[in-house]
Amino acid sequence: AGQSPFAIVLTCSDSRVAPELFFDQGLGDLFVIRNAGNVLDDHVIGSMEYAVEHLHAALIVVVGHEKCGAVSATVGGGEVTGHIRSVVESIVPAFEQAKNLPGDKVDNTVRVNARRAVEILTQVPPILKAAAGERKLTIVAARYDLTTGKVEILK
Repeated sequence: AGQSPFAIVLTCSDSRVAPELFFDQGLGDLFVIRNAGNVLDDHVIGSMEYAVEHLHAALIVVVGHEKCGAVSATVGGGEVTGHIRSVVESIVPAFEQAKNLPGDKVDNTVRVNARRAVEILTQVPPILKAAAGERKLTIVAARYDLTTGKVEILK
């Protein structure tokens, strides 16, 4: 008759990424928001605010994933058309931060992208910033490994 999710999960719309499965949760346990590259915009943030304020969710997990196509498109730097450009443009700041790190550029950008989202969300007034400041809301970044099925919490 209702819902009372304990967590909000922002993750990619990639069909291989299913938070209810990899977190072993049932219907109603997670408030899931999915879009290419798990990027932030007003609709995503508004959805999170609703879940925090009205459903009393106390946790936000921003989950990037191995082999993300949106991140790969950003790192590849090729021409993108249509509205795909807005997704890539949202990921560019993470790529700029990650591009000189040692290791795989796509994976590094996936990790930085999730961490940047956490940094941004903790500062979004009025609802998320207040809830995080009052310790009523925890916001963490994570990376899902398609190969192993494991989720790593990013520091």
